[in-house]
Amino acid sequence: MSDPLAKIKKKLQDEINQLSHELSVELPKEIAVARAHGDLSENAEYKFAKERQSFVNLKITHLKKRMGDLSMLNLTNIPKDRSGYGSRIVVLDVQRDAKIEYTLVSSEEADAEKVFISTTSLIGKALLNRKVGDEIEV
Repeated sequence: MSDPLAKIKKKLQDEINQLSHELSVELPKEIAVARAHGDLSENAEYKFAKERQSFVNLKITHLKKRMGDLSMLNLTNIPKDRSGYGSRIVVLDVQRDAKIEYTLVSSEEADAEKVFISTTSLIGKALLNRKVGDEIEV
């Protein structure tokens, strides 16, 4: 069985690679050009490039942590009688008397059009670890 999270991990790794390139190649050039303009205290280009550098560093750190979190997930431990990652859940909205089918996914896969909801969203959290027939209020 292939790793169902492989697509997400690849997407995260691609983003890490792109940001790492920006951090090590593009931003140093922008900073050098901005520095060449002189007085750094009033240099908007320099300030913007340095702020972008900080943001990219933080984003890379976040993505690497997320990769580590995904690597630690063991999808075989998800109980078959309860909802979890990958579960397709039919919900009855009693106020509108409508059935809605959701699929629980990671935050990277969430897509409102496909009704893929993140396990970290308000509805996703409420639907996690539920059995058929459970009632919830969101």
